[in-house]
Amino acid sequence: MRERIRICAAACCYYSGLVKLARWWTRRRGPQLIILNYHRASGGDLRAHLLYLRRHYRVLHLEEALEELNTLKKTGRAHDRRTPLVLTFDDGYRDNYTRAFSLACKLQVPITIFVVPGYVESGDHFWWLEAERLTHYSQVDKVTVEGHTYYLKQPRDRKRLTGAIDAHLRRAESVAEREAFLAALKEALVVPASGVTEEEAQALPLTWAQIGEMEESGWVSFGAHTMHHPILAHLTDTEEVRREIGECRIMLEQRLGHPMRALAYPFGQPGEVGEQAPGAAQEAGYDWVLTTVQGINTPQTHPHQIRRVYGDVSRHPLVMAAETSGVWKLARWWGKTNSSPVR
Repeated sequence: MRERIRICAAACCYYSGLVKLARWWTRRRGPQLIILNYHRASGGDLRAHLLYLRRHYRVLHLEEALEELNTLKKTGRAHDRRTPLVLTFDDGYRDNYTRAFSLACKLQVPITIFVVPGYVESGDHFWWLEAERLTHYSQVDKVTVEGHTYYLKQPRDRKRLTGAIDAHLRRAESVAEREAFLAALKEALVVPASGVTEEEAQALPLTWAQIGEMEESGWVSFGAHTMHHPILAHLTDTEEVRREIGECRIMLEQRLGHPMRALAYPFGQPGEVGEQAPGAAQEAGYDWVLTTVQGINTPQTHPHQIRRVYGDVSRHPLVMAAETSGVWKLARWWGKTNSSPVR
């Protein structure tokens, strides 16, 4: 119901001209850069998203766009006044290759993917998807985890177990602790080492061969996303924070054969980044660091605090158009400007 209301509101904004007005308002405010933050490329109409963005924005590679923002020197055609926009995909899911890559080439829309080299190397399932997967494939009727017993034939207990596993994984104080917990869980739940469905395969990490093919096309560029995608604020060892951020850059540069200038923090909110990561990113030599803090970038934006706008391929294209344009923010501003003071 909530999504239907959102779609109806977005449709009203689009067909009334408010989305167009918001795009114009963004251009009038001076040099700005919108960076969209997607993850999966399947599960929605990505083609419709890309067609809309290509039509109404000047879509650039990440490095090109950030260089332009920093130097205030416009690239591309001089008469193109559209707001520059970058499409980023975090984590490096397999469907970034099977779906996003083919569309980027066909529609000639550049994209940037932030990859996790540790997962590219291992090919393992991403840890944040494991709670649901392990519970689903468990071969036991009951299990005790952290002193609590869960009866897996009961849907309520299965849901509770999924939540408990996810919570433990998120608060792990080291990657080693996280992986040890996962290994113990697989054994306790007797999860078979069987093949994966086609849908599950699309959620696996990219391979180096796929990454190489995409980069050679010229339509896909890559950035760093730490070695193993921990919640950096929860890591207790400062040296591990440095390794996660620094070794990621080294491995990607070795594999791809060129400097790796951009890092995207996992999760990316201040409480998840923590106090040690900014210094580690600066020490590792990244030119730009991207967060998931919502917002549009200007020449005054700190290069290690780049903001992004949430993107989701499952969103209706009209909702995506409204969110990208900033029409919700414009509507709030207009309401405050024209509201009568409360007495």
